[in-house]
Amino acid sequence: MSPDLTTPGPVRSAAEVNEQIRALWLRAGGSLSAQERAEYELLVVEWAAAIRGRVVQAV
Repeated sequence: MSPDLTTPGPVRSAAEVNEQIRALWLRAGGSLSAQERAEYELLVVEWAAAIRGRVVQAV
């Protein structure tokens, strides 16, 4: 059986993810711990996927 190669679209909008990124930076006071850095990286990947999804839809 072959693996499913499709990736579902983003669940949250780029604006929602951006708000979570901003809140993370505010809570951290501008300096991220290792755990916060890992969370930030995941959020940035999610944000980028949301942006790409929006661009693809517009074309």
